[in-house]
Amino acid sequence: MKIYRSALLRFADDGQAIYDSDALLAVAPDAGGVQRVVAAGNWQTLAEQYIHREGVEVVNLPGKLLAPGFVDLHIHYPQTDVIGAPAPGLLPWLENYTFPHESRFHEREYADAVAEFFMDELQRNGVTTALAFATSHPASVDAIMTAAQKRSMRMIAGKVLQDRNSPDGVRDDTEQGLIDTETLIQRWHGVGRLGYAITPRFAPTSTEAQLRGAGELAAKYGDVWIQSHVAENLDEVAWVKQLFPESRSYLAVYDDFGLMRERAVYAHSIWLDETDRQLMHDTRSAAAISPTSNQFLASGYFDYIKADEADMLYGLASDVGGGMSFSPFRTMQAAYVIGRESHAKQGLSLSPQRLWWQHTAGAARALGLQGVVGNLQPGCEADFVVINPGCTPLLERKTSQARNLDELLFAMIILGDDRLIEQTIVSQAK
Repeated sequence: MKIYRSALLRFADDGQAIYDSDALLAVAPDAGGVQRVVAAGNWQTLAEQYIHREGVEVVNLPGKLLAPGFVDLHIHYPQTDVIGAPAPGLLPWLENYTFPHESRFHEREYADAVAEFFMDELQRNGVTTALAFATSHPASVDAIMTAAQKRSMRMIAGKVLQDRNSPDGVRDDTEQGLIDTETLIQRWHGVGRLGYAITPRFAPTSTEAQLRGAGELAAKYGDVWIQSHVAENLDEVAWVKQLFPESRSYLAVYDDFGLMRERAVYAHSIWLDETDRQLMHDTRSAAAISPTSNQFLASGYFDYIKADEADMLYGLASDVGGGMSFSPFRTMQAAYVIGRESHAKQGLSLSPQRLWWQHTAGAARALGLQGVVGNLQPGCEADFVVINPGCTPLLERKTSQARNLDELLFAMIILGDDRLIEQTIVSQAK
């Protein structure tokens, strides 16, 4: 057993933050060798019960904060080298940058190199669980799964399905794409901490036959994930209306093909109406909110108020490479600013605790992994970060003056980046 002494942040089941300025976090392997949280709470209350046990190692981290590893609900690992590419909008950005880069991932050696860098970047930024797009090439999935397995990270990823409206090099064959998907499910899903996601790129790049086949696989493999994009911008919404005139809405296209259920995550979910939001709620599908990407591509604003009225599941996501940073702090900062926007929608001020929850326990709940990752309650897998609130002169000055948890968290959200992450620790078999 290893015991950490530090400040500690975790979350109650209702999303409320629980904070101890002097805390004990005890982790130990379970019967299967996976490191889990054994105890978490006030040091004075718990120390005598745990520190004198045989074989216990105590790690003192004065001045640091232990927090759950971040959960990134939507990210494209093949777009690591696309981040920061200039474009006037989503579709030109895909045509001029994304598709040419993704076409290279049929080469396993190239895919491995990007996957290694991508995984290192996630961990450097404190991300311990991610729901990731690969490309249309099976080798791209093998590369990211292998890299994640080597690091004992909880990674969910899938081969992109796109059999139309896509250029040579990334377009797949309808039948072969589905065969490859099922092969990859059988190869990777449930292996260690890995999970598979059935991944239509977005409705316009899949034929009805491909979407129907994806829905059949989703029905056959009920515990795999589903991921795609929906209602990111108005041009895209109009395009989908032309391609699928029989469907009530863009979101309804996925429902029509059996692709909405628990463990289904739809990125952006900006241009939804009341009926769409009710559909998200009823099917237990989730929205991945991507604020830096939505800013970068001028897509629109996620409406938190209407999402909460519908009791939708959602969480935060970087959406690299449309997103502008791997850092959860940059994502939370953008979510706060966009939440405040009140010209195109009703504005609100998201609390620091709520923002942090959306990128940890809330995102885990959206994935159907509540109580597994994204938190540091007993029984959770021991994925966590060591945060240094004084990592820069300005942060040190600001956080030292914090009078309460909200002021501490908000200072880090507004002023922070990857430098806050001193160490990322993932649950791994011993």
